[in-house]
Amino acid sequence: MGGNYSSLIMIALMVVVFYFLLIRPQRKRQQEQVKMQNSLTPGTGVMTTTGLFATVVAIDADDVILEIAPGVETRWVKAAIGRVLVPVDDAEEENVKAVDHDVVVTAEQQGADHDTTSKKP
Repeated sequence: MGGNYSSLIMIALMVVVFYFLLIRPQRKRQQEQVKMQNSLTPGTGVMTTTGLFATVVAIDADDVILEIAPGVETRWVKAAIGRVLVPVDDAEEENVKAVDHDVVVTAEQQGADHDTTSKKP
């Protein structure tokens, strides 16, 4: 009898762990995705689930009209919006470019000074 109870307890523990590690986080992500899709407004930069970058032009009930190029508009289902793009300030963009340039120069300088191939004796 004791063996039956212990195996039932183990199965119950596995179900609880499965719920907290897989099901609950997935539901939370899904709710956040729906909330983001319902909060879209015209002028928002978005990326679709297929990787297309566009700007929201208009919103219907379950559809979104996206401008993918000047004068080119397409109709998408809201569920196809993968994420909202956050605009980067011009000042921050210049700092990022400067930092990236410095990193490239440093990497080039290190490459010239050191041989990156490893040789075994």
